[in-house]
Amino acid sequence: MNILVISNLYPPHGIGGYEERCMQTVNALRSRGHTVHVLTSDHSVEGRDASGEKAIFRRLKVHGFYGHPWLPIHQLYPLEQANQKAMQALIEELQPDVVHVWNMGGISKSLLHTLEQAKRPVVYDISDHWIARSLKADVWLSWWNDSGSIMRKTLRSVATITGLRKAISAKVPTASVRSLQFKHIYFCSRYMRDTTAQQGYPVSHGKIAYCGVEAERFLRKTEYTPARKFLWVGRLAEDKDPMTALKGFLRARQSCDEALTLDIYGRGEAEFVASLKHEITKAKAEEFVKLKSATHDEMRGLYAQYDAYIFSSNWGEPFALTPLEAMSAGLPVIMCPDGGDAELLHDGDNALKFSAASPSSLAGAIMRLLELPDNGKNMSRIALQLVEERFTVEVMTDTIEGILKRAVELRHD
Repeated sequence: MNILVISNLYPPHGIGGYEERCMQTVNALRSRGHTVHVLTSDHSVEGRDASGEKAIFRRLKVHGFYGHPWLPIHQLYPLEQANQKAMQALIEELQPDVVHVWNMGGISKSLLHTLEQAKRPVVYDISDHWIARSLKADVWLSWWNDSGSIMRKTLRSVATITGLRKAISAKVPTASVRSLQFKHIYFCSRYMRDTTAQQGYPVSHGKIAYCGVEAERFLRKTEYTPARKFLWVGRLAEDKDPMTALKGFLRARQSCDEALTLDIYGRGEAEFVASLKHEITKAKAEEFVKLKSATHDEMRGLYAQYDAYIFSSNWGEPFALTPLEAMSAGLPVIMCPDGGDAELLHDGDNALKFSAASPSSLAGAIMRLLELPDNGKNMSRIALQLVEERFTVEVMTDTIEGILKRAVELRHD
């Protein structure tokens, strides 16, 4: 297949797991003989070099997100038009069999109308809330369709009566997001599909393609001694909730009177990081709680150096990768069933459960681990087997490839 991927961000200029998953999929599809090009934004992250990359077109403009300015409607039109021209020119040049749409946060949603109106199949990958929580807030399309102020209503009426809206729509669609059909769509979890459907979008038919990891690339834990070294990995932000991990750990340490340690790996906004440091200082925990950072490649070798991993996200996580990574390293996992991760967790079988945003519940789960006679070895073995059978990049790619092929076949039926 000749595939055009569209994504708001793409490594190395990414900020999270969605872009990493996109790149994993692109690379996996290419390794299977498919031709894959990527259209993404020109957003850049300081200090990261994208020179030398092939078949990656950084031509789209971001609106509002990632520090880019929010524009009034009259200034937004040129940006929308530029994105339309960039996408249509590339499609005309590449003539893809299918367009594979990923995260569109901060990117013109009018592009979706253009794609769906064409005869070429469009397949959506949804591993985020960009439809469920953000699609209706797209500034361009909401200005043309939402109720708005009296001034907005008046201007829209004038634009409609004079034929201006029709002329604008010929270059940049102005239809409501509610008219999007999402004929070919899949989600990273049942939770994400159901959450999106609950917002009134026609996606209940969507398939599930769980996130996958390259399990074989992680250093494996072999010795299971009593748990003393605990690990947290992720973005240092309120929604990922390392604060609950910290407070729960501190309670458990006080209760068990053992020399437990916690290393928190990640980066985040200065204000939130400062609040974490303040909490550590207030608890006089500087000697046994450390804030650290490591690259994704480095983390593959670090997980196995610890005795347990804590996952504390509490924002409606679509489906997190870090629990899968910890399981791939043979590490006992303590996690809350947040969002799609409830579909991974089997309490006492492949992980230990605690309630989201509850330090006391987490402390109880840590105490459960400390009481396991095998120190979590059997639980980790079951978790690793589950990852290798259902949550690898290969399994994920099999599912995605099948969905893409089916979309192309239906076009020719």
